[in-house]
Amino acid sequence: MLTGRITFAFRLMLSALWLALAVAVRAGEVSLPPVPLASTYQQGVALENYWISEKLDGVRAYWNGQAFLSRNGNVYQAPAWFTSEFPAIPLDGELWMGRQRFAELSGAVRKQTPLDEEWRGIRFHVFDVPGPGPFYQRYEQLQRLVLESRSPHLVLVAQKPATSHSALMADLERIVAQGGEGLMLKRQDSLYRAGRSDDLLKVKTYEDAEAVVVAHIPGKGRLQGMMGALEVELPSGRRFRIGTGFSDDLRTRPPLPGTRITFKYYGLTATGLPRFASFLRVRDDEPESSGFQP
Repeated sequence: MLTGRITFAFRLMLSALWLALAVAVRAGEVSLPPVPLASTYQQGVALENYWISEKLDGVRAYWNGQAFLSRNGNVYQAPAWFTSEFPAIPLDGELWMGRQRFAELSGAVRKQTPLDEEWRGIRFHVFDVPGPGPFYQRYEQLQRLVLESRSPHLVLVAQKPATSHSALMADLERIVAQGGEGLMLKRQDSLYRAGRSDDLLKVKTYEDAEAVVVAHIPGKGRLQGMMGALEVELPSGRRFRIGTGFSDDLRTRPPLPGTRITFKYYGLTATGLPRFASFLRVRDDEPESSGFQP
């Protein structure tokens, strides 16, 4: 069990820092929340330095004390009752409906006019408090903030110390068997900083990445008259085709060129392209329109 107390001075400093950020966002001076991004776990990492939590297949959301921001700085329009008891300081987490419900969740949170019946099934699962200090200290404060808020819509993401690679793989197998996506590792003494690093690691049975649809390749045989594969482009500019992982409905109405998708793969080919790439989902988790609208 995590113990310890955050000093009054630390809490004052944190509040002042993020009050300034919230003011800057409202003034249009800050557009992107400075969120940490995950790298991929590789065996050999010093696991005694990390804590484990479940990887939630939700929508990453940054509560700035007034509104939910996407990674691109757009606003998720939550009902006022949903956030009425949230702390007035930033929180980092995911909006989540449950395992294997990403498409339903995405459809709900992207609406500019939120529907109460959809948001009643959503919870904001928080895993960090942006600000100074090491993660283990921030997590102690996060525990206290969730408890004090008494909001039924605010949930603390449980963390436990990592031990060994074999134990980590056993946890991964258990979570995947239950319908989960994987695990996350967070370095316990890491600072809150934007960008990708080994402070945050994702642990999955496969690797995943994003690409942009470039073109539809016509199907043959049983797929005659439907989409047979997608030609996609990676952030590097390299292109390749994805031909598996689609339902017949998606093949009939495939993602349009310019759409961002997520695919899974198993390592790289000799030429550096994803091996055995398979479609996972359309990554349509940005709000329908942009701009800060508290």
